[in-house]
Amino acid sequence: MLGSNPYAKYREMQVTTATPGQLLLMLYDGAIRFLREAEEALKGGRLEDGHRLLLKAEDVVAELMSTLNFEAGPIAQNLYRLYDYMQRRLIEANVKKDASLVQEVAELLSGLREAWGQAVQAAGAGRTAGGEK
Repeated sequence: MLGSNPYAKYREMQVTTATPGQLLLMLYDGAIRFLREAEEALKGGRLEDGHRLLLKAEDVVAELMSTLNFEAGPIAQNLYRLYDYMQRRLIEANVKKDASLVQEVAELLSGLREAWGQAVQAAGAGRTAGGEK
């Protein structure tokens, strides 16, 4: 395959072989990266870059919202409300071009990512060589 991007192939393989928990962490990592880059862009006066990156982060948060299982109970409902708050703050950050709002959401996502990372790691420790428990 001439002209194929090896990095893109690697990322595709990561996604197609990832567990649901790993995919969730990838979403968090992507959103946090977009937000850190958006914050720097806004601080540096690169408003178009900041806008584009904030839209990407909003898309990831929307994806996180859409993956919630409300049958799981109040945790899903609370996460939905938190994601909704983040969405509203990102829209406000984009309208006002306010890097401090971007930082606020990045910190919230980082805290959630840390908690989910621990949960995914704990779940992975309980796996057998045959896969899921």
